[in-house]
Amino acid sequence: MREGLKRSKLHCQRLLRLSAIALLWVSCQGPVQTPKPRAYPKVEYPSRDFLRFEEGYCDFTFERPVYTQVVKDTAFFNQEPNHPCWFNLHYPAFDCNVYCSYYPISKETPFEKLSADAFRLAMEHNRKATYIDEHEIRNPKGIGGFVFDLEGPVATPFQFFLSDSTTHFFRGALYFNTQVRPDSLAPVYAFVKQDIAHLINTFEWRD
Repeated sequence: MREGLKRSKLHCQRLLRLSAIALLWVSCQGPVQTPKPRAYPKVEYPSRDFLRFEEGYCDFTFERPVYTQVVKDTAFFNQEPNHPCWFNLHYPAFDCNVYCSYYPISKETPFEKLSADAFRLAMEHNRKATYIDEHEIRNPKGIGGFVFDLEGPVATPFQFFLSDSTTHFFRGALYFNTQVRPDSLAPVYAFVKQDIAHLINTFEWRD
């Protein structure tokens, strides 16, 4: 019986030693580092206001944000643009552009070809897009067209074209100059998208 008590006592002493060693090891460990969520720079959004786009080299007008700059496109792949009415709406605060191009409809550039090209250019980004929403539109001025709203890591999340199908064809595409990060760009994109919607709704041909 004494032998059993002795063994039990030794067993308890071993357990106490192991417990003390375990506690000492835990106390020596540094604090557990928990990864923090990625933070993005705070964006200051300008007060939304518009002015009329009325340039003599274009056959249309619309309302653009006062915080954009009209930059006329003077080169296209090291060549002159197809028409003088090629320009960019530049957003200095967001480092992005709405690339705008105009084509007069003719036998060489019929509406069917121009609209097919617009669809093709939008679909080129479909490989990286997680979702694409394309639908027909008609603004309060009666001008029709299509919009292409793309989600995912694409260079141009929004494209559109407007046309009367007989004389005029206008196309726009939004591009961000920064690295494409859908999550961080989402608020900026939502803001610019409202500007483009206003552009479309106020768009009208001169003649």
